[in-house]
This record gives sequence, C-alpha cells and structure tokens, in this order.
Amino acid sequence: MARYTGPKTKIARKFKTPIFGPDKYFDKRNYPPGQHGLSKKRGKQSEYAIQLMEKQKVKYTYGILERQFAKTFHLALRKEGITGENLLKLIESRLDNVVYRMGISPSRAGARQLVSHKHILVNSKVVNIPSYTVKAGDTISVREKSKSMIIITESLRSHVNKYAWLEWDASTYSGKFLNPPSREEIPEPIKEQLIVELYSK
Repeated sequence: MARYTGPKTKIARKFKTPIFGPDKYFDKRNYPPGQHGLSKKRGKQSEYAIQLMEKQKVKYTYGILERQFAKTFHLALRKEGITGENLLKLIESRLDNVVYRMGISPSRAGARQLVSHKHILVNSKVVNIPSYTVKAGDTISVREKSKSMIIITESLRSHVNKYAWLEWDASTYSGKFLNPPSREEIPEPIKEQLIVELYSK
C-alpha cells in the first residue's frame, strides 16, 4: 500500500479534526463526508470501530504505513513505562516529524520529502530515512546547499519554536533534539489507550 495522496480535507472530515494542519475547507464543512452530510443518521459505532478509527487517525496524521506502525507499537510495548505514551514518544522522535516540529517544513509530508531527498543532516551526516529515530542530544540541520530553498526559508520565516524538547538556531539552520516529549507536550488530540486496547485483542 502506498502513502495516501488523495484529498486531505476529506480525511480530516472523516476524523472530525484537522489532522493535516489548518484547513479553511475543513472549517467550512467540519462534519463527516458523504452525499447527505449532516442529515445522514449514523449508527452507533462498535468498540472495535472506535479503536480502529483512532489508529487510522494517528497513521494519517504522521504519515506512517501499517507495517511500520505495527513495528513501532511492538517496540513501545517492550519499553518500560506506559505503552501508549511510549508509542507517541517513538512516533514524535521520527526524523520527518522532528524536521516538521522544528519548522524546516510546513508539513510532515514536506518534511518527509526533504529527508528523502537528502536535504537534512543528523549530527553532520546525511540521513535520508524519514522513520529514522532521533535520539536525545542529536543535532538536526539543513545541508549547506539546501539552505536557500524557498520551501525551507519560507517555512522558517513564519515558525516560532513552541516545543520545550527542541532547540533551534536560526543563524545556523540547525537545532537540537533535547529529549522525547512527555505526553503533556504532544499537542495532537490522540487517545492512545484506544490503540493499545486494539492491539491487545
């Protein structure tokens, strides 16, 4: 299965939240998609359906495929601590997500492309694997020849670092991943316990 490249507003409406970021079209029609819109009577969802929907929401939000997501979950399961929180910490530590959080790209999809096209360095070395796990203390930077790219300069111009687990130096186009964020520091409206319950079946 390839990554989803279809209409993003339709998916956001499915999950009833703008998972891809600010969306003026979602704001106008923030109800589930379908021919009858709000007038359609929707039956009560089963517990399994609710859990599955939450997992799908996280996969679409972070751009992760099924096999990769399952692998990350089982890694979280083996770690000490709360499995759901471990899962979110691992996902937030992905290189593409860190590049997005640092403001180098305005979207996770764009960040994934920057990483894949070798525009990003980790500890001064090119890493072109979006799912690469960034570790505490790692330095993330933009390659010298890529610093003039419009998509990067425009994104950074409007970015304000609001995450305590990240540092960013605008003069060098580099930042530091201080540590994986705590659950309270992750702004996405995710009910991770539902995903844990789904995989526990």
